[in-house]
Amino acid sequence: MRLAVCLAVLCSLVAGAGAIEAGGDGWSPTGSLNTARAYHTATLLPGGRVLVAGGYASSSWLSSAELYDPVTELWSYTGAMSIARSGHTATLLADGRVLVAGGYSPSGGYPPSAEVYDPSTGQWAATAPMVAGRSLAAAIRLADGRVLVTGGYGSGGFLQGTENYDPALDQWSPAGDMSTPRVEHTITLLAGGALVVGGRSSGSDFLPSAELYDPDTHQWQPTGSLGFARALHSATPLFDGRVLVAGGNSLPGGGYVAAAELYDPATGQWTVTGSLGAARASHTATRLPDGSVLVAGGINDNAWLESAELYDAAAGQWSDTGSLGAARCGHTATLLLGRGVLAAGGSAGIALASAEIYACEGMGHAIFLPLVLREETGGDR
Repeated sequence: MRLAVCLAVLCSLVAGAGAIEAGGDGWSPTGSLNTARAYHTATLLPGGRVLVAGGYASSSWLSSAELYDPVTELWSYTGAMSIARSGHTATLLADGRVLVAGGYSPSGGYPPSAEVYDPSTGQWAATAPMVAGRSLAAAIRLADGRVLVTGGYGSGGFLQGTENYDPALDQWSPAGDMSTPRVEHTITLLAGGALVVGGRSSGSDFLPSAELYDPDTHQWQPTGSLGFARALHSATPLFDGRVLVAGGNSLPGGGYVAAAELYDPATGQWTVTGSLGAARASHTATRLPDGSVLVAGGINDNAWLESAELYDAAAGQWSDTGSLGAARCGHTATLLLGRGVLAAGGSAGIALASAEIYACEGMGHAIFLPLVLREETGGDR
């Protein structure tokens, strides 16, 4: 069971939930999850609540889902998924529902199942089956409302194929093959398509390559390659259209990566930018309202990390910001509406139930704006 092995190697998950103390400048604790979990998904819903689904903890895969209310700072259970899964994808649809697809499940290996969560009812409904079951894939909602799922690992090994989900037809269809199989890669929405970066094509083959997807033709074409091969990195779209790739893992040749690079869609080329202060993988990266990028947590050769850093896109440099209250990797980070960034769950040798909020400049911790999300701009998860 490769997913179980991967999770064990990365974070050595065992039973229990971690306690949290107040972090440094910027971070403060908030309500804890009802169930400790790592390698789950988190999705910001219209109206501002956050849906967390699935994950892995204490040698168990989870089907449960929870909602975070930023007004009360409390988590509550909502309808459970039909199967337990980890390493799945979760994508906000244009109508406000959430599509969960694939993953690894102890009951069925790599099932091609997908289901949709309806916030108005708190229930899940099965969709048509995927073309191929896959875990550790990457997914994004395209401009036309379809969801593109790429690569991953399935019963036949590392996957090269991709597929689209059309919510209007409740139908999955092939979306062409990438040039190489990929797991633990990233996908970012660009004007007119999507950018896939890095990942692994085998147990030890880390990739520097990147590819572009054309949603009209279902064709993939190569674009400029990274300077560093990497997987379990982050990719964040900047306001000027460039994409910031940071950190990752590049074993067996280079260990954990501190280097960061910028992709320019106009030229199809990468340029080196300032390096992270700490090499890290399985971290989160969140673009803040002022255009800076917050990277938090992760893991490297020495330890699970509680440090966080801010990237200044204008200066091309990173600076330390307040540390998390608990070291964590395999967690989620969600930009709340008017409140800051919610870091939830993850692992640091034990599965964590704790959560905390990073207060962005100009976004007071006690302020909540009940806005409605109208579109997804891509990037992280």
